Amino acid sequence: MALPASFPELASLDLFVSVVELGSVSQAAAAHGVSQPSASSRIKHLERQLGMRLLNRGPSGSLPTDAGVVVAGWAETILRAAHELEAGLSAFQAAQAGRLRIVASFTIAEYLLPQWLDRFSRDHPRDSIALEVANSTTVIDRLRHGTADLGFIETPSELDGLDEAIVGNDELVTVVAPSHPWATPRTVPVEALAATPLVMREAGSGTRAALAAALRDHGLGEPSAVLELGSTSAVRAAVVHGNSPTVISRLAVAAEVAAGQLVEVNVPGLSIARELRAVWPAGTALPSLACALLDDIR
Repeated sequence: MALPASFPELASLDLFVSVVELGSVSQAAAAHGVSQPSASSRIKHLERQLGMRLLNRGPSGSLPTDAGVVVAGWAETILRAAHELEAGLSAFQAAQAGRLRIVASFTIAEYLLPQWLDRFSRDHPRDSIALEVANSTTVIDRLRHGTADLGFIETPSELDGLDEAIVGNDELVTVVAPSHPWATPRTVPVEALAATPLVMREAGSGTRAALAAALRDHGLGEPSAVLELGSTSAVRAAVVHGNSPTVISRLAVAAEVAAGQLVEVNVPGLSIARELRAVWPAGTALPSLACALLDDIR
């Protein structure tokens, strides 16, 4: 049966659901990249289409009416199905084109994927691979929104809605420049590490999440940052040329430690081993190229 011409557009329903979730037309407008007047106009048009008031607007925000609560619930079901359709079509198109979309966190992308992909590309010369490098939170977001086929992360958190496979192991170590006071004893208590501002990755990175979890296990607070940087290589360079410690992947600093540019510091009781994982949306069949890459890695 054909839908009536007056059936609301998905974009308007999506905007309305965001208003309900965020409690504000202005916040929903910002989230959707439109102006507040445009968002207000679209919501009013949606109310006229449906013949009912959906929002109670006030100085402190917008709350759904009783009808709005019901419509938002129905809309969420429709939008979820639309996202599934979009993800399925995107994955199908990528598979048809012999193209694999990968998104990987920085450590894996910089120190492991190049050799994996070089070997894989030689065996699949007619296929193409698109690689995006991002922090672990963004990797998970890309997969859940269907804009990537396969992800690689180091985050220790539970991953609802994603399947996974272990592809390697890594360890986080504390390092300083040779001129740093910690370089001489080469041992500091975990309390001193927790109390010292560090050169760190940005919030959302797997490395930062792993350190925070390890400190919590010792009953200590969140690590503090003297400098936040957006890549592992930038963190490493800042420590080599600066005077602050960091906690970083052993893979990322092996060459610098061997060359004496960095000194590994022992922190008794602090052991941060982590599994490197490939992840993909649960309940969906991996594209054949993704399966072939995982088989090759393992």
